[in-house]
Amino acid sequence: MPSSSPSSTPSSNRVVFLHGLFGRGKNFTRVAKELSPEYRSLLVDLPNHGESDWTDVVDYRQMADSVAETLRGDFAAEGPVAVVGHSLGGKVAMVLALRHPELVSRLIVVDIAPTKSGGEEGEFAHLLDSLAALDLSTVERRSDADEALQEAIPWDTTRLFLLQNLRSTEDGYTWEPNLELLRTSLATIGGFPDADGATYEGPMLWIAGGRSDYVREEYTPIMRELFPSTYKVTIREAGHWVHSQAPETFVEVLREFLERTGQD
Repeated sequence: MPSSSPSSTPSSNRVVFLHGLFGRGKNFTRVAKELSPEYRSLLVDLPNHGESDWTDVVDYRQMADSVAETLRGDFAAEGPVAVVGHSLGGKVAMVLALRHPELVSRLIVVDIAPTKSGGEEGEFAHLLDSLAALDLSTVERRSDADEALQEAIPWDTTRLFLLQNLRSTEDGYTWEPNLELLRTSLATIGGFPDADGATYEGPMLWIAGGRSDYVREEYTPIMRELFPSTYKVTIREAGHWVHSQAPETFVEVLREFLERTGQD
């Protein structure tokens, strides 16, 4: 889903955004608008999310290859582009850079590391179970779902974020993400595939949320082993959803990196 920026934008000024678990490309709409018109953006719905196809398994290599195929077909046909990935999307972005470095001019990974993500599997299992348990046949409007989920998911921001995935059809409401597959694949989602000796030598920005524990100091050696040109920035006022919790600072940091590395 490209932005409305001119199609003549050079590949060096093109940016791909990959969302996290439960997300969709539109989550980065505000950031893409802030980067326009200097940068043209592609907002991707990853497999099993948004309007993308469902798959039989969750596999980071397959997801990265799927994104690579999309980029080669159009957005990166004229040269490598910058890739931004948050959480799940950050892992896909890292695997993409390792497997298809010719497509990635610059890599930006937001609040995730190329390691097993500890601690969140139980939280995500609860959220997925809560969504799956909702009887959609009783939902006549989105507010019905919101009310039904309040006890299981009492945090308004989290609940409203998840409800973005509820789609109205002629046959009633349905969930766009493949909830069953995501639920059974949480161990895979929380992990990271073997890099098989590959490294990505291009410029890499690692953005951490200061109120999140997804990026820890002990993860730095493995990040620098796979991505030797890593530059880390911590946005202190943000938690895990850095781009939505501190949007102004996030855009400022992202733009500065894009402009600096685009001149190299």
